[in-house]
Amino acid sequence: MSITKPNVGKVDSVIRFILGLVIIGLGLIYKNWWGLIGLIPIVTAVLHWCPLYLPLKINTRGKEGK
Repeated sequence: MSITKPNVGKVDSVIRFILGLVIIGLGLIYKNWWGLIGLIPIVTAVLHWCPLYLPLKINTRGKEGK
């Protein structure tokens, strides 16, 4: 059960997940804790919800999110 209305579509989720993995990987390669920032796009991809999209009124889910 979701408290929030999903606003991240399938393609957007895949891109976010891959980007998150790349950021984490770079953090590991360069031994830098900034790689933990990669968790943010992964979490938003898994939850299909992005808090930044709310004030911007963006919804990449299209018809499936309504």
